[in-house]
Amino acid sequence: METKRREPSTRREPSARREPSATDADRRRVEQLREEIRFHSHRYYVLNRPLIADGQFDALVDELRELETAYPELITPDSPTQRVGDQPAEGFRKVEHPAPILSLDKATTREELFAWQARIGRLLPAEGPDEGTPTPHYVVEPKLDGLTVVLHYREGQFILGATRGDGQVGEDITANLRTLPTLPLRIPSDPDAATPPAYLVVRGEVLIYLDDFEALNTRLTEAEEAPFANPRNAAAGSLRQLDPRITAQRPLRLLAYSVVTGEPAPPGTQSKTLAYLRTLGFLVPDEVAEFEELDAVADYCEAMTERRDELQYEADGLVVKIDDLQMQEALGAVGGRPRGAIAYKFPAQEAITRLEEVEFSVGRTGVITPTALLSPVPIAGVTVRRASLHNFDAVADRDIRIGDRVVVKRAGDVIPYVAGPLVEARDGDERPITPPTHCPSCGEPVVRPEGEVAYLCINAACPAQLVQKLTYFAGLLDIEGVGERTALQMVTQGLIHDPADLYTLTKEELLQLEGFADKKAANLLSAIADSKAQPFSRVLAALGIRGVGSTVAGLLVGSPAAPGRFPSLDALQSATADEIAEVEGLGPITAAAIVDWFGRPRHQQMLDKLRRAALTLEVPQAESAAVGDQPLAGLTFVITGTLSRPRGEIQAWVESLGGKVTGSVSSKTDYLVIGEDPGGTKFDRAQALGLPMLDEAALRDLAGESGL
Repeated sequence: METKRREPSTRREPSARREPSATDADRRRVEQLREEIRFHSHRYYVLNRPLIADGQFDALVDELRELETAYPELITPDSPTQRVGDQPAEGFRKVEHPAPILSLDKATTREELFAWQARIGRLLPAEGPDEGTPTPHYVVEPKLDGLTVVLHYREGQFILGATRGDGQVGEDITANLRTLPTLPLRIPSDPDAATPPAYLVVRGEVLIYLDDFEALNTRLTEAEEAPFANPRNAAAGSLRQLDPRITAQRPLRLLAYSVVTGEPAPPGTQSKTLAYLRTLGFLVPDEVAEFEELDAVADYCEAMTERRDELQYEADGLVVKIDDLQMQEALGAVGGRPRGAIAYKFPAQEAITRLEEVEFSVGRTGVITPTALLSPVPIAGVTVRRASLHNFDAVADRDIRIGDRVVVKRAGDVIPYVAGPLVEARDGDERPITPPTHCPSCGEPVVRPEGEVAYLCINAACPAQLVQKLTYFAGLLDIEGVGERTALQMVTQGLIHDPADLYTLTKEELLQLEGFADKKAANLLSAIADSKAQPFSRVLAALGIRGVGSTVAGLLVGSPAAPGRFPSLDALQSATADEIAEVEGLGPITAAAIVDWFGRPRHQQMLDKLRRAALTLEVPQAESAAVGDQPLAGLTFVITGTLSRPRGEIQAWVESLGGKVTGSVSSKTDYLVIGEDPGGTKFDRAQALGLPMLDEAALRDLAGESGL
C-alpha cells in the first residue's frame, strides 16, 4: 500500500552504558551500505527498474540502521536513514502534496507488533484525570504491492493525480490515471447520491491483478515484446508512459484506502473512511478486518501469512492501523513514519539473483526439463540455489539467458521458478539457453514431436527415465519404501528393468542394497504384495502413459459402481485412437499417446509381467448402488498401516460407497484410516493438520456396515 522501499527511522533507544567506538571495518561497511542503498533506491523510485528485490533492499537498510544505532558517531546528514524516498524523475510536471505521503515502519513477528503497541501506549494521553491510557481499536488492511498515487477532486470532479515521489513532491500523471476504468472521474459515482465534497484528496494504489498480469505477459510475448518480471513493475511502467494510449491498454486497477485531506472533514475513523470511499464509487480492498485487541490482530496477521496466495493481487504484508484517526494524528510521526500504523511484512517470496548455468533433467516420460542454477539467494526462509525454467518455450518467450540477473519467485511451498530477466542489467556477456541435442542421461538423440512443447528422449531404456518411472509407479500404488534413492540403487544394480520387476524382487536381493536390513526388506515386500489389490484405475495411471494420470485413468475405466468405456486392460489396449477420444474429457493427443504406448513391444513385455504378478487389470463387477447407498459420498480418505484386508480391496470398497482414497495427506483429506504400525509421514502430517483418525472398526461404523 505504501511505497515498498522504506528508509529506517533515526530514533534510537537510550543506552545505559557507553557504546564502543566503531572500527575501520565498521566505517567501511557503513559507507558501502550507503552507496548500495542510494544506488538501488534511485533504480527503484526514479527509474522504476530495480535490480534487487524488496526483501534484499530491506536487509541492506536494516544492517545500516543496526550499525548506526550501535555507533551513533557514524550517522551523517546525507545517510539514507535521514531521508525518505528519492527525488521524482524528470519528464513529468512536479506536484506538491497537500500533506506528507509517509511510509511505514515494519514488523515481522507477533512480538514486534506488541513492541509497537507498547511504544505508542506510552505516548497516548490519559482519557481523564483518574483514568488510564485509552485502548485503541485496530483496522487491518492488505499492504498492496503496486504504485502509490494521490488523487485530487474539486466539487466532485477528478482534477489531478500524482505519484508519491519522495513523499513531499510527486509526478503529475493525471492523463494516464484518467484511462483507469476503476478510477471515478466524478464522485459520488451515483448521480442520485448526496452533494459531493468541495475538496477531497484520496490515497490509493494502482496495481494489476494476477490473472490480468499473466494475460498481459501472454499478449506481450505473442507480439514479440519483452514481458514484465512482476505485476508491480508492470503497473509502475504502465503509469509512467508519456503516451496515455499505452497506459489505456494495460489492465490497471485503482484501490483506494485513505483520505489525505478534505472539505468537509472526512470521517473520524479508518473503518468509516473505507465505507465512505465505497459510497463515493472507489474500489476498496475486500480483505479488511477490524479488531478490539492486538492479540487478535496478531492471530489474523499470522493466519494471512499462510493464506497470502489466495489473494487475487500481490501483497507483501498487512497494514495495522489505529482505527481512531484523531488518535493517529495525536501520536504524530518519527523519522518520516507515522506512529499510529505499522506494516506487518510477509516473508519475501521473490528475490533477484544471477542465473549462473542451466541443468537438463529427464523425467519419467522422457521430457527434458531445464533447471536454472543460481547464485544462492534467501527467499521465504530458505536459501534457493535452483529454480524451474518450466520449458524451453517459456525460456524463449521470456528471453532468459545464462548470466542474466533474474527475478526468482517462491510462493508458499511451490518449487522456486524464474519469472523473468532484468534485460536492462545485461552487459553483453549473457548466453542464450538452447535445448540439448542429445539426452543428458543416455546420450541418445533428442526429438521434439510436431505441435508439442516438449523435447523428448525416446529411449525406453534411459536410466534417468527408469528411476523416475519406478518412483512414480510405487507412489501411485502406495508402495512405501521406494524413494528416488532406493530406486536408483535398484536400477544401477540391475534389479529393475521396468516397474513390473518389483513383483519378482526377493528378500536376498533387497538385502544387497545399502540401508536395507531384514525388517525394512520385509516391509517393502509386504507393501509390494499389498499393491496387487490396488484398483485397475490406479494401476493404469501408474504405467506412466503421457497424459494419463489418476483423473484420466478414472474417466477411461470408471469404478465398480459405474464402469467406464474401457473397464479392462484388454479392452483399452485393443481400442483405436478415435474410440478413446470419444471419452468425454479426453482429446486426440492423449488418445494417440495411449495407442502409441500400447504399440511398443517393451511395454507389452511389462504388461505381461503385471499379468503374471496378478495385479488388478479390470474393474470388478458390482451391483449399481443408489445414491442413498453411498454413505461415504464426498469424503476423502488416506490409509496408512496394515489393515485386515489388502489395501487395494479396502480402497475399492470405499470407492464403491462413494468415497475417495488418495495416497497422501493434505488439507482436503477428511479422515486418516489407521491400521497396525501406522507411523510414517502420513500419520505425522495428519497430526499436524489436526485431521480426524479412524481405525478399521470406526471406518465400518462410518459406512454403516455396508459390505466388506
